[in-house]
Amino acid sequence: MSNDEPLLLIISSPSGAGKTTLANRLLERVSGLTFSVSHTTRKPRAKEVDGREYHFVDRESFEELIRTNAFLEWATVHDNLYGTSRAEVERARGGRGILFDVDHQGARQIKSVRPDAVAVFILPPSMAVLKQRLKGRASDDAETVERRFNVAREEIAHYGLFDYVLMNDDLERATQELCSIVLAEECRRGRAARLAERLLAETHGFGGTVPPHTKE
Repeated sequence: MSNDEPLLLIISSPSGAGKTTLANRLLERVSGLTFSVSHTTRKPRAKEVDGREYHFVDRESFEELIRTNAFLEWATVHDNLYGTSRAEVERARGGRGILFDVDHQGARQIKSVRPDAVAVFILPPSMAVLKQRLKGRASDDAETVERRFNVAREEIAHYGLFDYVLMNDDLERATQELCSIVLAEECRRGRAARLAERLLAETHGFGGTVPPHTKE
């Protein structure tokens, strides 16, 4: 189903809970979704490409974008700046939906501007598994791992902000649940109302009486 206003889907989680993997699997399975490429001041990790995973910029460039109100949302995370430009939303207009990979601060800011955005929080199977995943990142030293792990509890405490919460203890099941959320949200009355209204408008060409609108 195509919409003039695309579905705004937010995915958030503590570092290491698997949101990037789930986001990539969602994009592979649900056609027509666009990934919102955020800006960040952190350095690229191995195999990350500028303009694909992130727009990598220096702090001065990022702060200039803040001054010009170029961001829909931005936040400081692990001593680095992250932000979603308004241009990313415009790029997705007319498509099926746009996917935001942000933390709870970014999710709150996006929903304050766009209350229709749908937010999903990804939980790790356990805190022990989360720590092991963080330790498995070759790009992070022990101090960074410990800092990210300590921040994880604070991030999980904000789960109440989100519309959906799912646990990534089985990757295939979690992927299916995420795909189901997209399909269910597209069928919400508020999003699909224009389709019903179009059919009602078409009945004028067939004669007869158009039934009055009813409120359920």
